[in-house]
Amino acid sequence: MQHAFLRLISALALTWVCSSPAPSVAQTPADNAANTAWQAGMILHMQRMRAFHDVNTGTQSTPPVIGQNTTDADPSGTISTYQPGGSTPTSNSFFQDLGTNGRTCFTCHQPQTGWTVSAQSVQDRFNSSSGADPIFRLVDGATCPTDDVSTPDKQLQAYSLLLSKGLIRIGLPIPANAEFQISVVNDPYNCNTNPATGLTSSTSGIVSIYRRPLPSTNLDFLSAIMWDGREPNLSSQAVDATLGHAQANAAPSASQQQKIVNFESGIFTAQSFDNGAQDLNANGATGGPVDLQGQLASFFIGINDPLGKNPTGAPFDPNIFDLYQAWSSLPPNTAVNIDRASVARGETVFNTTKINITGVGGLNDALQTKSISGFCGTCHDTPNVGNHSVKAPLNIGIADKNPPALDVSDLPLFKLSCAGQSPVVVTDLGRALISGKCADVGKFKGPILRGLAARAPYFHNGSAATLMDVVNFYNQRFKIGFTDQQKQDLVNFLNTL
Repeated sequence: MQHAFLRLISALALTWVCSSPAPSVAQTPADNAANTAWQAGMILHMQRMRAFHDVNTGTQSTPPVIGQNTTDADPSGTISTYQPGGSTPTSNSFFQDLGTNGRTCFTCHQPQTGWTVSAQSVQDRFNSSSGADPIFRLVDGATCPTDDVSTPDKQLQAYSLLLSKGLIRIGLPIPANAEFQISVVNDPYNCNTNPATGLTSSTSGIVSIYRRPLPSTNLDFLSAIMWDGREPNLSSQAVDATLGHAQANAAPSASQQQKIVNFESGIFTAQSFDNGAQDLNANGATGGPVDLQGQLASFFIGINDPLGKNPTGAPFDPNIFDLYQAWSSLPPNTAVNIDRASVARGETVFNTTKINITGVGGLNDALQTKSISGFCGTCHDTPNVGNHSVKAPLNIGIADKNPPALDVSDLPLFKLSCAGQSPVVVTDLGRALISGKCADVGKFKGPILRGLAARAPYFHNGSAATLMDVVNFYNQRFKIGFTDQQKQDLVNFLNTL
């Protein structure tokens, strides 16, 4: 029976690879090989986790239609989504149950939280459903599928990372070509050291790491899909999520895949109203999702890449955002104008603050220099979007054992041993779990920055509870020397994205 199931998973993987459309982001042959090798092992693991049964299951509420313009309250004001193609009925496959555990894409990707989840939203859903909402499933919502969820208190413990940081468990196989050996330093949830759910040796088995779901909006600006860039296109990501997170018996059909991709490629999300600065389109500002969608007309992969990969040959411009320039000269005669001036100053801080960039894997080593005179936009270079405009996974230290100003105390620790190198201890292997390369340990892509206010906490592992924590991390990591005023202005600006 087990061999038959393995053949089924392999067949599903082969069908997925052969039927998927051309990649939606730039890929190399090495990328494509790495980005498919993990897939069968991950799906097999997720399907096997059906052995651990959910005992408290329920359904979720879905609106009949997602309007062309939607607005939802968030902690800083209002977040809005715009569909240039018009409204979408939720008969679309994105909102349909295609699996076996009651989940849909909408389970982890909702508009009020920027088409992902926030920790607060997960807590609210737990309380309102008594833990029965489909996001609370043992396969990946729990810290380990073996967790005891027989009582409400035990459910709170089992779903602790999802509730506190919005983290989903990702179980990935160690690549067959891995250059490293792995040992578990700390396994707080007994998931990595249990052979039924985790490692079977230092070079084989499943590694469980915990990551935030990425937003399923503004995807036309992507240069890499998933935190580790493992998916070659959005269609493959839809199949992976359905067979894995939803534990489906079969992959979505080509038509269902296309409907999912069409919907998530056709929505644009950004903050539209700020509690302090108010209307983010007022007085010449260009915040909000409609103006963001307008950026597509000039966007292309590599549009402003600091590594010299811009296909036009144009030099890198650190002035990434120009949404609030018009607010820089408003008279300080009202409380709203004072807040708008702070946002404009924060935008200037983002664009112009010089940063001595050191020790960033994928950047300093790529340019073969120990020190780079850079800016925030060196790593967030896409104009008015803020992600990297080419596929460039970077290691800035978020997965380190003790990153400054961040809380990783509730995450597992792994020791990686690479030939000729000192061992490193990390909370997540990052891109290395896909490529198998020691040079990729701790590397992740930078996410799109639009809609930040709705989706706390931050970074791939939820280690920054607030945007001030994010700013403090960068300030300490790169010894920037921000003043308290600059920090607050920068946070106020980030909240308006």
